[in-house]
Amino acid sequence: MSERADQPPPEVTRRALRHRRRPRLRVVGVLGELLITAGVLVFAFLGWQLWWNDMVVAGQQSKAAAEISQTWIDDDLSSRDQAAAGPEETEAGEAAPADFGEPVVGEAPSTAQSFAVLYVPRFGADYHRSVAEGIGNDVLNSSRSGIGHYPDTQMPGEVGNFAVAAHRSANGGAMHLINELQLGDAIYVQTADGYYTYRFRDLEYVAPTEVDVIAPVPHNPEVAPAERFITLTSCNPLLSTAERIIAYGVLEAWQPTSAGPPAEVATIVNNQAQG
Repeated sequence: MSERADQPPPEVTRRALRHRRRPRLRVVGVLGELLITAGVLVFAFLGWQLWWNDMVVAGQQSKAAAEISQTWIDDDLSSRDQAAAGPEETEAGEAAPADFGEPVVGEAPSTAQSFAVLYVPRFGADYHRSVAEGIGNDVLNSSRSGIGHYPDTQMPGEVGNFAVAAHRSANGGAMHLINELQLGDAIYVQTADGYYTYRFRDLEYVAPTEVDVIAPVPHNPEVAPAERFITLTSCNPLLSTAERIIAYGVLEAWQPTSAGPPAEVATIVNNQAQG
């Protein structure tokens, strides 16, 4: 049977159908590409926002630490009638090592009150953050502190465990480089009374449930402490709370505010007076 004169051949019909479908397929493809591009831009923005937020908050926390540190130094200067006498001279003409006796231990402050400044040269030559009482969001997410002291753990210089916590990422990331600490690294803590020098001893990774890391003797809550520890805690890995990274140190020395800061952090402490 012959085809009707008014009916196009089959191949013509197929071509027409393909032409009619292409615009739809083209629109779907364009929409897909736009969605993918939008997703990439969203993730890029979130990454930039996280990095930028960290940088801004870290700067605010450092500024707050410098302010409280300088306040303690100024208060100490104004409270003394005259400059402290210099260190004794030995027969060889060299300064004798200063002995400041037992470390002064301050009273535990109220919640969210800043009472110490932490200096860790391994985290950067200008690293300094204030430490406040408590580990809630009002402290760890604060632009004034960022480092929290575990309530009921010891104070700086006290026999037992001065334990603190901070974020590794977001809200200033005060413990961002905790994994880079090396044996013997100095960890300095400044309070209104003076400076406490701890030396890093060990690093470990534990489950979030292992709370005995902040015991007076870490991992041995039943043992009476005889040393003065510092414990830094943070989450691990970055951007995760799957486990905890723990850094331990032991007190090596202390010196009152009147003696000036330890040499390794003297530049940053002295520069803050000019800021």
